[in-house]
Amino acid sequence: MATFFLHFSVFLALYIITRHFLNKIRNFPPSPFPSLPIIGHLYLLKKPIYRTVLSKISSKHGPVILLQLGSRRQLVVSSPSIAEECFTKNDVVFANRPGYLIAKHLAYNTTGLLWAPYGDHWRNLRRIVSIEVLSAYRLQMLSSIRLEEVRSMICVLFRNQNQIVDMKTVFFELTLNIMMRMIAGKRYYGEDVSDVEEAKRFRAIHAETLLLGGKTIIGDYVPWIKSKKMLKRVIECHLKSDSFMQYLIEEQRRKILETDCCGEKKRNLIQVLLSLQENEPGYYTDDIIKGIMLVLLLAGTDTSSATMEWALSLLLNHPRVLEKAQREIDEHIGHDRLMDEGDLAQLPYLRSILNETLRMYPPAPLLIPHESSEECLVGGFRIPRGTMLSVNMWAIQNDPKIWPDPTKFRPERFDNPEGARDGFKLMPFGHGRRSCPGEGLALKVVGLALGSLLQCFKWQKISDKMVDMTEGPGFTSTKAQPLEAI
Repeated sequence: MATFFLHFSVFLALYIITRHFLNKIRNFPPSPFPSLPIIGHLYLLKKPIYRTVLSKISSKHGPVILLQLGSRRQLVVSSPSIAEECFTKNDVVFANRPGYLIAKHLAYNTTGLLWAPYGDHWRNLRRIVSIEVLSAYRLQMLSSIRLEEVRSMICVLFRNQNQIVDMKTVFFELTLNIMMRMIAGKRYYGEDVSDVEEAKRFRAIHAETLLLGGKTIIGDYVPWIKSKKMLKRVIECHLKSDSFMQYLIEEQRRKILETDCCGEKKRNLIQVLLSLQENEPGYYTDDIIKGIMLVLLLAGTDTSSATMEWALSLLLNHPRVLEKAQREIDEHIGHDRLMDEGDLAQLPYLRSILNETLRMYPPAPLLIPHESSEECLVGGFRIPRGTMLSVNMWAIQNDPKIWPDPTKFRPERFDNPEGARDGFKLMPFGHGRRSCPGEGLALKVVGLALGSLLQCFKWQKISDKMVDMTEGPGFTSTKAQPLEAI
């Protein structure tokens, strides 16, 4: 037995060393040593990986590193110039998405916009969402919804003056109500909920979908390990979500038939998509519509509410900045009326606060993973086909070589209007073909909500201690401790 273990240890050491030097001969990017058999570098990953692992590995091995995560290769980039190379010269090559099990079972077999492979189908979905759902024209049509929901939030907070309020819940309910009113014309949180049982059902399904959507399934990396319990949960969640969204579609379909639909300004997004279905029923299927609804709910709620929570937390910890933002609002808007989206262009310091928040706490610190469709060169290194790409935006946007004093909250660094889009140093919504099409909507919602809170109320922490800014472990950047404020 002792001889067997000795031989096995020698074989293992030779295997690891041989693989390490083979990578160098193949001109692959630097890779941490050792990469273990079967699991590769999975043993290194501890959450939040963008801060605790990938940033440290990159600082040691350089801005381009290659990890072996089980059976998958992952390229990790943490430099603006290399990110630019990926999203310009190699943008088409990296326009694919990895085929995760979550996407297969939760997102209609990867046919939704977020996870669809690059090709004609994805281009059609992107066009639909960009023109029919998130265009400037469509957002303007639905602007009254955002204004009404923000003012409803203000009224609720007004009744809770001088009390401790859970702002995480306030922001989350605000974004969900806005998104569901845009999608189906319904509120599921707070007052004026027409169907309480339906609202409860939606809230439970959405909470479970968000939870599972951020999970890592080990079978994605080590295929012979079957995650049966997790997959069962995912499939059951998908069935419930699919059933609920189909119910909403059927309800809107009946309304169109009964009322010969509403004017253009009153049409919700399901009604818009159903009108397209009438002309092209073979393409605009119910599953395509449900896939678009799912993407909007998953990508457009948790990220926006988290950004608002980070922004208010930073302001509470920096009262000078908060007071300066309130002075700007007082000077440009005054106290005779509540602000609306048209005022945002006149509030550059508020926009600087949002930019600085997105710099320090990007909603998706590693962006959404890409995958190479063919072999290419990145930073002079050979990248094999089928390699996942993760751009560590957190590392780029918190790099002291790029941003002086990156850990300090200084909105003034964006006083220069050009600083808002400083090359590839700041891109919290991604870049290139697969960038987030909802950037315009997110900035309107976050800007209007945060500006209204600063216009209407004085804010203070619940104690003399600084607000805890520890990050949670998920895929998106969320606070570990929900924000409470007075």
